[in-house]
Amino acid sequence: MIKKILLVIGLIFAAVRLNAQTELIGAGASFPYPLYSKMFDEYYKIYSVKVNYQSIGSGGGIRQLKAKTVDFGASDAILNDEQLKEFDGEILHIPICLGVVVITYNLDVTHRINFTPDLIADIFLGKITKWNDERIKKVNPKLSLPDLPITVVRRADGSGTTFVFTDYLCKVSSEWKEKVGTGTSVNWPVGIGGKGNEGVAGLVKQTKGAIGYVELTYALQNKLPYGVIRNKSGYFINPTVESVSEAGNVKLPDDMRISITDTESKTGYPISAFTYILVYSDLSKANDKMNYEKAKTLANLLWWMTHEGQKYTKPLDYAPLSKEAQKSAEKLLKKLNFDGKILLK
Repeated sequence: MIKKILLVIGLIFAAVRLNAQTELIGAGASFPYPLYSKMFDEYYKIYSVKVNYQSIGSGGGIRQLKAKTVDFGASDAILNDEQLKEFDGEILHIPICLGVVVITYNLDVTHRINFTPDLIADIFLGKITKWNDERIKKVNPKLSLPDLPITVVRRADGSGTTFVFTDYLCKVSSEWKEKVGTGTSVNWPVGIGGKGNEGVAGLVKQTKGAIGYVELTYALQNKLPYGVIRNKSGYFINPTVESVSEAGNVKLPDDMRISITDTESKTGYPISAFTYILVYSDLSKANDKMNYEKAKTLANLLWWMTHEGQKYTKPLDYAPLSKEAQKSAEKLLKKLNFDGKILLK
């Protein structure tokens, strides 16, 4: 009888250990959250690996990775050389997909609004304050624009979406670059703040005359209109899977830290970006709960996300990795190890 009880107890502890090994903790970008939710749900159905992912913004994901409270972070913002030095090991940027930041608004108009780079910069600088401003009317001659104040909505938290958006604005506006700059958080000249892409979309939806920037999926989910933006080549481009793919059709660096905003492509959408999973190359440094089996589980998940999981990108309005980007991801993933022991052959 005692042997049977001990056997049962042993099986329970084994099950607990297995569960601990197959539950992964991640946090960060809200930009890819709809896609990650789908991927993690499908992965669980196939492999019974649970992924607990918190959509807290890229800034939060980077902080938690540094604090070693998660197994992986997620960010649309690229870590610069100085930021990388703050970690006690090499951090890899694993590209998962490409997405677009759209200019969304709450306005009753018959067609999508055309935006030029200078219009976007001056609206978010607070220099253009009315929807019927002559400069907006000039590029939208067929629209009847109301005499309505523009309410700028921006992120209140550390955000990769903000990084992508401000990176774009720095490239198209010298005044923005000088006065505001680029970052996951900046000192906004005007506007009200929302937490996450969800919060910005919610505030735009609630506020007549509002304008904000969100990942495309959040505009679609909230049935919000979004603008058409003139790119570097002078063409007004709709944000689509095809136009973001064109923006990313460039030579890629080995470490995949690249900005593709203000693309040179004639058919590329100008506010496009890769989004990344951030991990230690030596996963033994991730946190004190990481072990070899859990590290192997994480490596397998990331391989699946960059390969089989890519089929979930287009249905959710993200662009899949190109063959070149996928090869770059493979090279990075093959660097993953646990205290020197390679995880993927």
